[in-house]
Amino acid sequence: MENKLTKKYGLFTAICMVVGIVVGSGVFFKAQNILNTTNGDMPLGIIAWLLGGVAMLICILTFATMSGHYEKCNGIVDYAEETVGKGFAYYIAWFSTFIYYPGMTSALAWLSARYTVALFGGDITGGLCMTLSCFYLCLSYTINVLSPKLAGKFQVSTTVIKFIPLLVMAVGGTIFGLINGQTADAFSTFGAAASTEGGTMNALFASVVATAFAYEGWIIATSINSEIKNSKKNLPIALTVGGIIIILIYVVYYIGIAGAVDVATLREQGANAAFENMFGAVGGKIISALIVVSCLGTLNGLMVASTRGMYSIAVRNQGPDPETISQVDKRTNMPGNAAVIGLIVTAAWLFYFYGANLHTENIFGLFGFDSSELPIITIYGFYIPIFIMFIKKKGLSAEEDGKRHIVKNIVMPSLAVVASAFMVFAALYSHGITPYLTAKENGNFSCPVLFYLIIFAVILIVGSFFYKKERNQ
Repeated sequence: MENKLTKKYGLFTAICMVVGIVVGSGVFFKAQNILNTTNGDMPLGIIAWLLGGVAMLICILTFATMSGHYEKCNGIVDYAEETVGKGFAYYIAWFSTFIYYPGMTSALAWLSARYTVALFGGDITGGLCMTLSCFYLCLSYTINVLSPKLAGKFQVSTTVIKFIPLLVMAVGGTIFGLINGQTADAFSTFGAAASTEGGTMNALFASVVATAFAYEGWIIATSINSEIKNSKKNLPIALTVGGIIIILIYVVYYIGIAGAVDVATLREQGANAAFENMFGAVGGKIISALIVVSCLGTLNGLMVASTRGMYSIAVRNQGPDPETISQVDKRTNMPGNAAVIGLIVTAAWLFYFYGANLHTENIFGLFGFDSSELPIITIYGFYIPIFIMFIKKKGLSAEEDGKRHIVKNIVMPSLAVVASAFMVFAALYSHGITPYLTAKENGNFSCPVLFYLIIFAVILIVGSFFYKKERNQ
């Protein structure tokens, strides 16, 4: 065995990786959530999609600049190491491996199963759905470990397929709505969020956080930067082009579903009602099947990162038994030992996701939270020091080719700091940081953010026991 990953992905695959990881269940799943959060206020929902998209794009453009400077084995960890330091990079890698990647991957395994079971009229919270979730998780893992090139081709194929329902609804729904007046009715709901608990601002922030889940995942594409051909040129292009495509398709899709069926029905039944209203029961089923493929493509992209999480730690001679975990299989060119750890951790988070969010009673009590959404608070928090130190190293003192690129190295990272801080604030504002900011239900306080942060701190403390401090750091 060896411990080096080879270049095997081209520009088109990289773009599909960015778009394919992000565009999946979130746009279908969270559109209904946003409508309910805003009390059916369609224009406010569009504002939320745009705010979340702009925050994402600003961060993407800044990381795209960084990807032209730094390349080792895992983008976000590389950037943290080169800007802030090895210790900070280690904790980002540990957080990504044990919270961020597996939390999102496990949620996508369930969402893929959810849409599959719903396609046949089954119970989305029952044993069948959870069994299928485990099957999808193992299937995605198997494809990635045994044939990473096949996983790349699958990512390209599913990215193309998932655009079918999105574009059909974006174009068809808009035309349909303009003809029957449904689009105009949807936009007349502006101001409906004012009557919600906490008012318009709380509804807006909560909606932005919901869009963050739908937009999240693009940073995972940087986890394969060492496997992309001509990465310093192709990865920035993939990130930028992919980010713009994602924002455009999300906004036009959201407008499209509002033209396909009335807002009240969308709030109750979700996107499936829009597809069935336009294309009938059979057409709706076909589109639903394509949505399942879309979710599986996103799951595949997330699994790519999950199987490489421990590798990015071990290859830096960090974590438990780095020599063993950093080994790469000569035949598959995959870090098999690291991948097994990724699968185990993701399976554990799938169990947690079920117990905290799907079981009839939250079996984790106060420590039950949405593991697909709240880790976004900390990932954007981790971004801020990286952006600040990048400005210091590349913007305020360094020159490239005899020039100081003020926009790329100062303006954009500064805006990225603001965007990241806004996303953290929006999550804290909408969920509440202390029990006094949340509603009292059945005699018990609920405060998911606080208890998520406790779990976050415990996991990082465990990671600290495996950190090997270097004298020359």
